[in-house]
Amino acid sequence: MRRILIAGIVILCLGAFVLLRGASFSTRRDVLQMGDMKITADQQQVVPPWVGWAALAVGVSLIVAGTRKRA
Repeated sequence: MRRILIAGIVILCLGAFVLLRGASFSTRRDVLQMGDMKITADQQQVVPPWVGWAALAVGVSLIVAGTRKRA
């Protein structure tokens, strides 16, 4: 049960970070390739806020499940 509680806290913190600070990641893709020459482009993508809300919900549910005592 302790692992579930720790996982819930970590996921809750990640969800709060996404909501408060915003998160983004970059992807790299090939635009053009001719022989030995390759042109790539980096594209910045933002993590949508619903991901943060979902992480908060999952984190809270894991914390609740981790604190319940087994009967």
